[in-house]
Amino acid sequence: MQNGQGEFEAVVTGNLRYSANSREDFPAVGDWVSLIYNDSSFAIIHSIFPRLSTLIRQAVGKFGERQVIATNIDHALIVQAVDRDFNINHIERYLTLCNSSGIGAIVLLNKIDLIPRESLEEMIGSIRKQIKQVPTIPISNVSREGFDVLDTYLQRGKTFCLLGSSGVGKSSLINNLVGKEVMATGEISESIDRGKHVTTHRELIITEKGILIDNPGMREVGIADVSDGLEVTFGTLTELSKNCRFNDCTHTTEIGCAITEAVENVEIDRSSYENFLKMQREKDHFESTVVERRKKEKDFGKVLKNYKKDRKLNKY
Repeated sequence: MQNGQGEFEAVVTGNLRYSANSREDFPAVGDWVSLIYNDSSFAIIHSIFPRLSTLIRQAVGKFGERQVIATNIDHALIVQAVDRDFNINHIERYLTLCNSSGIGAIVLLNKIDLIPRESLEEMIGSIRKQIKQVPTIPISNVSREGFDVLDTYLQRGKTFCLLGSSGVGKSSLINNLVGKEVMATGEISESIDRGKHVTTHRELIITEKGILIDNPGMREVGIADVSDGLEVTFGTLTELSKNCRFNDCTHTTEIGCAITEAVENVEIDRSSYENFLKMQREKDHFESTVVERRKKEKDFGKVLKNYKKDRKLNKY
């Protein structure tokens, strides 16, 4: 916890713990909370202020459950390493999470000092062709190229959450932005040719350039209930779907599907189209799992209620 005067340990009250329906009801990185603390550097959290935004993904290995990545975020910095990590599908996946929560996004192409300029221009061109209205900034933690452009987007009092795989340079980026070593960094592994997984927990750093949240590298960016996010990220497909013959078109095998026709005519990138279908299936699976779990909980509640009723009758 931070209160402007320092950092200290904190626990939630028993009432807050008892009233929580899920992990989402507990404090997360980025939350503003009401608390009581004393000189012992220990605090008790009584409540969480309403969240302006919540970045959520499908909980790893827990179908039908959501995991809060961070809250009260103004912009997400989606970091990719151009020497090995570049993948537009991954960018679209992160964007979908951001768009579902109304969080702005900025794509950072890091380690541009490791590839030819021609290759970088091709990457930037492919992003701008497939992803509209999202700033893309090429940077280098070594030469600090692009940091002057990035600085124009940063703002004191705003919160920026860094997203990306392990080893793309998120912690080094924070160190450069802060101007000193505040985050541990790792060398590139010669055996696997990528950065080592150094950040193991989410951390919030308050700076003159804004509030920065560093995240551990995410191997899985599972899709939860992100209908609005999909519509925004794949806006072109959303508009095309209005011209489909059937209102319930799945955009796969139907005759008269405007989207599949556009893909066949090379008007829409096939990789982006397939990525859209994949995330749509994940969303549908998540939602069906939630419905199934709630039904089981309801059925169990009925069994428990009847059991208590029978015990009460037998007692008399």
